[in-house]
Amino acid sequence: MGDTVEDTLQRMEYRVIELLEKRIGGALSGHRLEEILNDEAREGWMLKSITHADVKGRIGPGAVEGLIITFERPVA
Repeated sequence: MGDTVEDTLQRMEYRVIELLEKRIGGALSGHRLEEILNDEAREGWMLKSITHADVKGRIGPGAVEGLIITFERPVA
């Protein structure tokens, strides 16, 4: 009885956070980013990626500068 592919692969779940410059009142700060990373780590989330992006605004044609932060953790 060998292991199946499902037995050897770890199932993961993901969380995506949009950190918009506008929401934090000015330039994206390292301190604010550090708080988010530590808060998520306490809940078992591991940083997967950080992407700089112009996120299209909900109102009007403009874009808002920000970060898209992706976390992952094993499914319990």
